[in-house]
Amino acid sequence: MSFVGHLSRLAVVAAFVASTTIALPISSSVARADTAQAAPSDGKTAEQAAVATDAADAARKGVAAKAIDRVKEVAKSATDILSRVPCRAPKGGMKAMGALPHVASKLAAGKPVVIVAFGSSSTQGWGSTAPEFTYPNRLASQLHRAYPGADIAVLNRGKGGEDAPEMMARLQNEVINAKPDLVIWQVGTNAVLRNLDPAETGKMIEDGVGRIQAAGSDVVLVDPQYSPATTSKPEGTGKMLSLMHKVAELRKVGIFPRFEVMKEWHESQQMAFDSFVISDGLHMNDWGYACFAQLLGDNIIKSVGQVKMGINEPQIQQAQKPL
Repeated sequence: MSFVGHLSRLAVVAAFVASTTIALPISSSVARADTAQAAPSDGKTAEQAAVATDAADAARKGVAAKAIDRVKEVAKSATDILSRVPCRAPKGGMKAMGALPHVASKLAAGKPVVIVAFGSSSTQGWGSTAPEFTYPNRLASQLHRAYPGADIAVLNRGKGGEDAPEMMARLQNEVINAKPDLVIWQVGTNAVLRNLDPAETGKMIEDGVGRIQAAGSDVVLVDPQYSPATTSKPEGTGKMLSLMHKVAELRKVGIFPRFEVMKEWHESQQMAFDSFVISDGLHMNDWGYACFAQLLGDNIIKSVGQVKMGINEPQIQQAQKPL
């Protein structure tokens, strides 16, 4: 469900409860009369019955107020999360993700676009407080604002707990068969946490990127996050980062340097981990996903601008040699 749809659902609930509350003065008078008539048989006086009815009225009004407050809370979280804590790119600029000729050309021409967000729990959205706040949905909202009226679909194909072996098993059915213009592949973190062989993971990622390219899609890899869970395994994390960037270079595809970006938040911008990571020390919170999506979207929009200016010619995306 979209964010607008989520708000609409909450608004309907709030309106229904509120309407019930508005009708209470009439129904309450009836209830008081009925209770007063029943007083001789149940031992309550009319005054006691009226007090009980007033308490019930107050409880109903409390439910309505809570529903309305929830609508306001969700709306506020969606609109001002990045204004409260600005989302900044790393000082000196972020490493370019590379050209995205296929998806950028279609966006520039106003053609329908399909983007697949492929990955594990970070893509699925663990740590976010609502589906609207996952990075794929945040990215979709940003692109729709940049290209109003455009037919843009961002499909979330994230499954928690997976890494390259499990993802390769569903690559064809859940990614390639969707005929995407762009695949954003977040991978590698669970391999580090499970102490899997980085070289084997790198080979699978390279194979997967090759298959996606052969189907005619642009590719952006997303490397592991910078968080207490990954920094506690510096050797494995370092090897995974090196291998993923090597795959991106050999295959001539983009890579979003999530590790570098989050490290910048913590070290240069002096943000505490709990400002962008939840209590498990691994997954982003709503702000983290929002900033990640914004920086990713900015790169896509930049690539579209380059196409419109004729300076972003499609690259030949093929491996120079296997890893």
